[in-house]
Amino acid sequence: MWPDRRLIDLFKTEFPVVLAPMAGVMDAELVIAVAQGGGLGSLPSAMLSPEKAREQVNIIRQRVKAPVNMNFFCHTPVELTTEAEARWKQRLAGYYTEHGLDPTAPINAANRAPFDAAFCEVVEKLKPEVVSFHFGLPEQGLLKRVKAAGCLVISSATTVKEAVWLEQRGVDAVIAQGAEAGGHRGMFLTDKISEQPGTFALVPQVADAVKVPVIAAGGIADGRGIAAAFALGASGVQIGSAYLRCPESKVTPGGRKALAEAGDDSTVITNVMTGRPARGVQNRLMREAGPISPDAPPFPHAATALGPLKAAAEKQGRVDFTNLWAGQAVALGREVPAAELTRDLAKSALARMKTLAG
Repeated sequence: MWPDRRLIDLFKTEFPVVLAPMAGVMDAELVIAVAQGGGLGSLPSAMLSPEKAREQVNIIRQRVKAPVNMNFFCHTPVELTTEAEARWKQRLAGYYTEHGLDPTAPINAANRAPFDAAFCEVVEKLKPEVVSFHFGLPEQGLLKRVKAAGCLVISSATTVKEAVWLEQRGVDAVIAQGAEAGGHRGMFLTDKISEQPGTFALVPQVADAVKVPVIAAGGIADGRGIAAAFALGASGVQIGSAYLRCPESKVTPGGRKALAEAGDDSTVITNVMTGRPARGVQNRLMREAGPISPDAPPFPHAATALGPLKAAAEKQGRVDFTNLWAGQAVALGREVPAAELTRDLAKSALARMKTLAG
């Protein structure tokens, strides 16, 4: 019944729905639930150690016989200079004082490692059916090893140029990430946020430019959005924000409250949470220090000094310093089990397409 079955046939899932990998607010539990609902579950692995990633995949394998996607970052690490660190700590000093925290106390560095040989060994051993990358692709040698392990490879593009670049390097599908999408911009050939097209403009142009299946991402949270993505030339969709309020997500109580109250104008693109542009529900820090600040050190170092502030505020039920990544369709999210939501998304999309066809 789907007008384009290429992604279903490629991933061998019941529905062409991919769970967006959302680091920090989900684990194996949400992956399992989406897989049980017929979609492709994605495990965000960029903030995990190789040992933890292995453990999470083993949990998934024990619970479901379904394909799994492991997601990794491919950013180029940038050293944190003493000057940049001092400038950021000075900007946050008032918040530290307010919360009774010592700004000179040692803090664990933010853990967002790029895909490397150690992670590649994990992939070779676990053999996930799909491996997805954000911020481009790993170096050629590592990419060859991933493909030799029998894994399908997909990655995000924020422009047509990036999509073509990915196809030329052998990806099996391209995620067209529109400006509406929550989380970090997947951009890697440009850093011009203001030029990034929205999903409605990006998807058909990417579909015209590449031969591999296109996965639409950004602002899609119900059957109407899925039907629109297929009308634009997509073979499937990647959905994240719609799952944030599911019982299987690990969003904090304060975060759930913020999500429930969010509207169409609640999210902004900011660099103050991690040092790299990402879309999330606006919080106190974004309002007062950003949303874009020249004081924020490069990715992922901005997140390090925010750790104690985030913990202190969350203890009080607040998300003043929490990176609650979400897209512009966050208000369409619902508090229903993820498996049920996945099936409902697919059912309502097919019904919408049938109505339009009639």
